[in-house]
Amino acid sequence: MRMLVALLTAVAMTSGVVASAVAEDVPQHRLTVRGSAFVDEYGREVVLRGFNVSGETKLAENGFLPFANAVDARRSAQSMRALTGANAVRFPIAWAGTQPVRGPVNTQYLAALTDQMKAFLEEGFTILPDFHQDLFSRYLFNRGSWYTGDGAPQWVVDLGGYPAESCGICAHWGQNITQNGAVQDATKDFWHNARGVQDEFVGMAIQTMSYLRTNLSAAQFAGIAGMDPYNEPFAGRYDSGQDSKAWEQNVLWPFFQRFRAAMDSAGWQDKPAFVEPNMFWNANISFQLHPGGFQDTGVMGPRYVFNTHFYDQLAQSGVFMPGKAGDGQYSASFGTVRDRATALGTTAIVTEFGHPMTGYTSDKTPTVDKAMYQALDSRVSGANWWRTPAQSGPVLSATQWQWDIYNGRHHELMNDNPDKIKTDGDAWNGEDFSSARTADDGTVQLRQDARLLDRLYPAAVAGHTLAFTYEDRSRDGSQTLTWNRIPSTMPATAALTGTGRYGVLVWQGTDAGAPTELHVPAGMTPTVVTDLASATRVGDRLRLPATPGLHYALIAEPAAAPTAAQLAAVRAELAAWAPTAVR
Repeated sequence: MRMLVALLTAVAMTSGVVASAVAEDVPQHRLTVRGSAFVDEYGREVVLRGFNVSGETKLAENGFLPFANAVDARRSAQSMRALTGANAVRFPIAWAGTQPVRGPVNTQYLAALTDQMKAFLEEGFTILPDFHQDLFSRYLFNRGSWYTGDGAPQWVVDLGGYPAESCGICAHWGQNITQNGAVQDATKDFWHNARGVQDEFVGMAIQTMSYLRTNLSAAQFAGIAGMDPYNEPFAGRYDSGQDSKAWEQNVLWPFFQRFRAAMDSAGWQDKPAFVEPNMFWNANISFQLHPGGFQDTGVMGPRYVFNTHFYDQLAQSGVFMPGKAGDGQYSASFGTVRDRATALGTTAIVTEFGHPMTGYTSDKTPTVDKAMYQALDSRVSGANWWRTPAQSGPVLSATQWQWDIYNGRHHELMNDNPDKIKTDGDAWNGEDFSSARTADDGTVQLRQDARLLDRLYPAAVAGHTLAFTYEDRSRDGSQTLTWNRIPSTMPATAALTGTGRYGVLVWQGTDAGAPTELHVPAGMTPTVVTDLASATRVGDRLRLPATPGLHYALIAEPAAAPTAAQLAAVRAELAAWAPTAVR
């Protein structure tokens, strides 16, 4: 192997490395599924990282659209890209918006939705549209209710003649899912197609997808990853003698097969369906667990993506997990996600995760979110990564809940009640999850540590990723969290990284027609130690040439420019470590 230390700095370029201040041109890549990974048209493994935009879709204040207008959508896209380096968004769509009355879809809503999508597509984002619902519909709830829902339009609810909603003694809105009779009945009716409600939904979805396909350019449509048919599915009520696994196999999976056929008829046949299992399949509170994860449906294959969410219910309870999260906290949970996707013959994505920004458990948020990102990067804890990197598994794609530029500035009439105007947080059932807000001067600002959100990640790998880790050095208050310590057997590498951020990628390279690309966080002027002959910094991307063979790259930010002798020592350690570590 040819070995070169690539040092990228803003003031001096050595070893043939070229730096550029030119903004990166991010093309729209057409993604498909190959094995356990998304791949682009060059065959590179792609990792999608970003946010949900936004919970505004749950609210009526802007007509169930993610943004008030396309200008706000573009401002959100540009700020997200600049502040976090995100390359993907999950884009909720409201049935109440697409079809407010029974019959043809509302093209005015779809035109506004399409314009907002274009703002993100034109900024280089991959988009995953999501037919979103929570508690089935806001129209199940009375004007004075403590809670509300989102999703189905009023005419769907009116067909059902449901009982008066009541959750009883509920401390969290999610308890309505299993305790509110109106929500349970309406949800069960949907899955059983009572009064043709599911037929109506699928017909609406075909019209919506057809509209998007014909009103986006071919290049823009290439940036649509696929479709998420139904957010957080649950039975409502199981049939007599039915358990959660049987419901997935006999009710949920046939619906997704039906939706897959609807995608094909709408011209989306080359895009996968991002299907979610029973929403409680991976609950980490035992009495809320409903076993599932498509255990009995057989191999799905590449026309589907295993699409799941993860929230730490123990941490959110404030009772069952009194302390904070630590190194490797979610390695097993996210490892299970990887394992289910492998068993299903496809890749996985975690389209919702996060923790409340305010409230009595928000002191856990810095550690919970760091531990979740750590588990997305690798299934191995920081303490064990350097010893067993081969067990890392695929780097998981993910979109955090959520990115809401209106956070704390809403004006939502809860359940259309003018006496219950919600402005705080997400303005929906007391939630406050947004990582962003708009400041008084109109700029979008982060509400979380930039070191946590603006992460090094392998956006596209020319070959197959064998191991990846990133130590973000994010903070919990004034405390810097360091969970991945370089072992004493690699003293030169430990000395080079020091107290700065660093990441390591090991991959089996190919001669793809495009380079390996990693997003580099803002403000990070990296020192790159790699076996490859060149490394190029273009905008926020580090590009490494597509070359067959086993490759490694350490991306670090030392406190001072290293000497040639230091770099040679690091190179020697990595060259000796990499081949044996990933066997």
